[in-house]
Amino acid sequence: MTKGFLQVKGSQIVDGNGTPVVLRGSALGGWLNMENFLTGFPGHESGVRAAMREAMGDESYEYFYDRWLYHFFTEADAKLFSSLGLNCLRLPFNHRHLEDDMNPRVLKESGFKHLDRVIDLCASYQIFTILDMHTVPGAQNQDWHSDNPTSYAAFWEYKDHQDRTVWLWEQIAQRYKDNPWVAGYNPINEPADPSRSKLAPFYARLERHIRAIDPQHILFFDGNTYAMEWEGFDAFVSLLPNCVYGIHDYSMMGFPEGELYTGTPEQDAKLERQFLRKCEFQLRHGVPIWNGEFGPTYLFADHADAERVNAARYALLRRQLQIYEAHGISWSTWTYKDIGLMGMVSTRQDSAYNRLVGPMVQKKQRLYVDGFSIERSADVEGLVAPLVKWIDEVAPEATNTYPLNWDTRNHVVRAVFRTFVAQSLYNEFAELFRGKTREELEELTSSFSLDRCFHREELNEALREHSRGR
Repeated sequence: MTKGFLQVKGSQIVDGNGTPVVLRGSALGGWLNMENFLTGFPGHESGVRAAMREAMGDESYEYFYDRWLYHFFTEADAKLFSSLGLNCLRLPFNHRHLEDDMNPRVLKESGFKHLDRVIDLCASYQIFTILDMHTVPGAQNQDWHSDNPTSYAAFWEYKDHQDRTVWLWEQIAQRYKDNPWVAGYNPINEPADPSRSKLAPFYARLERHIRAIDPQHILFFDGNTYAMEWEGFDAFVSLLPNCVYGIHDYSMMGFPEGELYTGTPEQDAKLERQFLRKCEFQLRHGVPIWNGEFGPTYLFADHADAERVNAARYALLRRQLQIYEAHGISWSTWTYKDIGLMGMVSTRQDSAYNRLVGPMVQKKQRLYVDGFSIERSADVEGLVAPLVKWIDEVAPEATNTYPLNWDTRNHVVRAVFRTFVAQSLYNEFAELFRGKTREELEELTSSFSLDRCFHREELNEALREHSRGR
């Protein structure tokens, strides 16, 4: 049984008896907030869902997604998660499950069906959950994972988007205020406010409204610019009690475009230096640190270089875990389940689902339309390189476009390939599902059932080793 609500005490999270609790776990990335590289579709969630509904018809579309959401996480998954010693699961969700953009401020009860189910499943295995609004009205960042079909984060420029977000969190707080197995609320995932002046005041406003309904739960606040910056927060930290401040600590050594991790002293020092830079604010103010996302990508087993690259990625993950344990912080990997790129468990390559979408996944990799999964292409590089060179020559300030951690090349690839080209593939992807019978749809969705999935054992063993701070 849980010992009351988790609370913040100094730089620690404690239970109702005042005993320190370190949250160690993962996230249901790609589930109630679909992500293209995790589940195989191109572009952003709303766009591909619209194309799928058009191709499949309402009845088949609703059946497919209901069964997919079910198979993605069942009691078997909760049991596995608990067996690894993990005690917290972050639950990202798209606000559109709970409120329609064309019917604002009307709560969609149907959107809570699977969210409630998983929260209850986790509680039955003594697993805390963190509710993570991964998209907000208007989009809080410039990227596809906020279900943003553009590179414009309108949330920061329109008060009504902000008002709706406050309203929706009030409804969520009302629903879960008495549930101690909900560790807390992560109100905005990876905000990216170009002015660097609006995020902290909005958090202060949101905190007042949530606390008026639910004074118990912890608020997990992400830093600005994809949970990496804390400019403007110093004046607010004393005004926001019972809050945890989250970073996301991805390393480029875990992705296709980064150097491969080999465990050199220089690489290890760089990992810790990057971590400490992101949480300088928390350390200075003596408040808790939560690393809400981290983790490398892996190659499919049939890739010629899979054994060498994946061994390096497992070693990188272990080194990051050692750093976090040394500093005593809570952490959540990204992610629990997918089609083979990052998950603790993944659909098998010979599953009905992977066989169906596999050619599209390969095409996306060749066309650079997924951020975390690309195959270097001379054709695409031949297009990108001269365009970037030309832009930097004629508009040298372009490379200083927010977010500044993106260079001109990143902006071009994201705007052209991961937005325009990706959206041009919606219908092609949706046609894969046209005319499927219920039996075929059940076979496709049950590809995500745990008993049919591949378990990434070396990743899971690393998590097991560190689940109790070892």
